[in-house]
Amino acid sequence: MMRFRSAGSLAALALCATIAASAAAQDKPDSYPSAPIKLIVPFAPGGFTDVVARLVAEKLTPALGQPVIVENRMGAGSTIGTDYVAKSAPDGYTLALISTTHVIAPWLYKKLPYDAINSFAPITKLVDSPYVLVTNPGVPAQNVSELIALAKARPGRLDYASSGNGSSQHLAAALFATMADIKINHVPYRGSGQALNDIIGGQVSMGFLGVTAALPQIAGGRLRALGVTTTKRSPDLPQVPTLDEAGLKGYEATIWLGLIAPAGTPKPILDKLHDATAKVLQEPESRKALAGAGLELSLTSEEAFGELLKTESAKWGKVVRDTGASVN
Repeated sequence: MMRFRSAGSLAALALCATIAASAAAQDKPDSYPSAPIKLIVPFAPGGFTDVVARLVAEKLTPALGQPVIVENRMGAGSTIGTDYVAKSAPDGYTLALISTTHVIAPWLYKKLPYDAINSFAPITKLVDSPYVLVTNPGVPAQNVSELIALAKARPGRLDYASSGNGSSQHLAAALFATMADIKINHVPYRGSGQALNDIIGGQVSMGFLGVTAALPQIAGGRLRALGVTTTKRSPDLPQVPTLDEAGLKGYEATIWLGLIAPAGTPKPILDKLHDATAKVLQEPESRKALAGAGLELSLTSEEAFGELLKTESAKWGKVVRDTGASVN
């Protein structure tokens, strides 16, 4: 039999929820956390960011004694979800998992409602990974040189997919096009999963994908791997040359993921989150899961991650200027 709650009961429940939320917001650092924590992922589900986010959430939940809940808030080159975190209370209950895109966005979106550096408190970098340049097997190019020659023979007729305007995939491809002196068309998607599917389906010719997502498709012959974006070959794709080796001297574009909180979050809370995250990700089971996803654990101190954000911002700002990349 269905039971209905009275208006008074509903009001009482709402009051309890408000009191609980208020109590959490007024936590002293030594009692943190006393309520669930939201981990905002500013990307669509299905990408390699989800692999890391869900591992972090799974491992931090018992370590902190409160549920850590992953919430995808994608759009506008990751800026929608990031803005949500910037405007959240600095109490440790709303965190963000960011990528290289975080320091690219300010150079492409001139009126962001937050400051990519000063609106946040860095906790730690988590992982590094290369991108891999892939094509649909129907593209008549077996290596990077042949792809460049094909693009020059067909200027403006090859398309590349990315996880969205302003994403690091977008910039990695724009840098490739500039260094190779070719014209290729950008096709932005609302996530790397959709981009991957359309490269496999042949609707788009090529793209720069995270190794995590690309590995099974490369192994299954549904994608052709031409080059990785780091200066060293990926241990997961040892037969695939770096783009530097393949002729684009000096090419490098690494994707990283990190954990941040709103600016003003108390230092003891940041320290607790940093130490707990570092501990659970160094466990053998976590290392195995990350390695299996093509990711390299690269934890840092809060201070070192803050410095990385500044240096990466300067680096990608120069790439945007040099390539003329835009979100239009």
